[in-house]
Amino acid sequence: MTQFTTKIAPPLHQYNFSFSNPNNHNIMNKNQQQIPRTRQWPAFPTPKSLPTSTTFGDATCMEQLLVHCANAIETNDVTLAQQILWVLNNIAPPDGDSNQRLAGSFLRALTARAANTGSSKMLAAVADAAANRTSLAIETHRFSVIELANFVDLTPWHRFGFTAANAAILEATEGFSVIHIVDLSLTHCMQIPTLIDAIAGRHEVPPIIKLTVPGAASREGNINIPPLLDLSYEELGAKLVNFARSKNVVMEFRVVSSSYADGFASLIEHLRMQHIVYAAEGHHPNEALVINCHMMLHYIPDETALVHHHHETDSNLNPFIVHDYSSSCSSSSSSPSSLRSMFLKAVRSLEPTIMVLVDEDADLISNNLVCRLRSAFNYLWIPYDTVDTFLPRGSKQRQWYEADICWKIENVIAHEGAERVERVEPKSKWEQRMRNASFHGIGFSDESVSEVKGMLDEHAAGWGVKKEDDNLILTWKGHNVIFASAWLPA
Repeated sequence: MTQFTTKIAPPLHQYNFSFSNPNNHNIMNKNQQQIPRTRQWPAFPTPKSLPTSTTFGDATCMEQLLVHCANAIETNDVTLAQQILWVLNNIAPPDGDSNQRLAGSFLRALTARAANTGSSKMLAAVADAAANRTSLAIETHRFSVIELANFVDLTPWHRFGFTAANAAILEATEGFSVIHIVDLSLTHCMQIPTLIDAIAGRHEVPPIIKLTVPGAASREGNINIPPLLDLSYEELGAKLVNFARSKNVVMEFRVVSSSYADGFASLIEHLRMQHIVYAAEGHHPNEALVINCHMMLHYIPDETALVHHHHETDSNLNPFIVHDYSSSCSSSSSSPSSLRSMFLKAVRSLEPTIMVLVDEDADLISNNLVCRLRSAFNYLWIPYDTVDTFLPRGSKQRQWYEADICWKIENVIAHEGAERVERVEPKSKWEQRMRNASFHGIGFSDESVSEVKGMLDEHAAGWGVKKEDDNLILTWKGHNVIFASAWLPA
């Protein structure tokens, strides 16, 4: 699949409404189905000005239709929105090829947005347009530990970051008798078993591992972000401690009630208090502090979230009123820092041995819906394009995989304010934030790069890795997907 255009969408009257698809030979399923041909929309006939020879199987056309639909919903143009929703329903079946399933997920998200924000007429139009879809509800799966471990191993999407981060952590913590890992991970510590295994293999007497993780804070409205786990973190910790013991590694596991929504303020305070106690007692253990951030920091509110919180008086929605990390993190009244920047400066004050940051290389933070839609469409084609290389159609794992992508798309498109938590920033923005917080990047060794390449050899040929400055970049068919970076206090 190629990268899609970002040119300005032509007006709707330049499109036609013929639904034959010349690209059906690209559908990998042997039981291919032809896209249904058009029928006249009962209340809103196709304009006579529209030609009838061009097709809509092209991803670029789907993108442009989605843009027009988003504009129609935002301007409450019920007639146009209803027409385009109906067209998209016909050309984007949920069991189609990767382009069609991608467009179908955005259609679902736009329908949800219209239902959330539209007028009563828009709600009626949405109900009619979505009538042939079985359900708008996204059923995300709750994984067992074994299921999730197997799930993340299917693709380099997470394994790339695990491999690069573990290599950097092992090098940075060489010679320490205690390794304290603060794991801020979307995948519920799935990186840790391989790290334990590697540490055990490098030492005759392995160092003690302390693992601290943020648990779900008891906060009203806290959003459950996929992938979901079917057991508590206390139960997960017990399994990890037992696994470490089987490798002759002593491990301590601690859960600190804390949330991304307030910049992990409770976790930072817990770590700071430990730091103060060590200093007061004159006790300086040979302990490495590792801050491991795997696709979790983009859930901390950024500057664009301030637009929606500026007039809030509820302290639950305005963490700047409640939490003061430290004087080094305080923001001026004229230009308040985001919680992201405050979090990074607070981490820097802890003098970590190393901080590893792995995240998606995309830009989904715009407060303009159309800009977000274009950016998301031109990034999230990748997981749909890759899925055929590792999961068969109709499999349960594929349903789980695509449901998680649907959840992400819906969060980006259908929600605003505190409910829109998928605020992914590009690598360049994170580099700027890290430097502003007084970190400096360190490169990955040749041995680390070799380990990543070896891992990619286990997956489809379209995956690749490249070095950009001090970062490693996971690519799919040449397009940036995930970046991995390692940082030291400046």
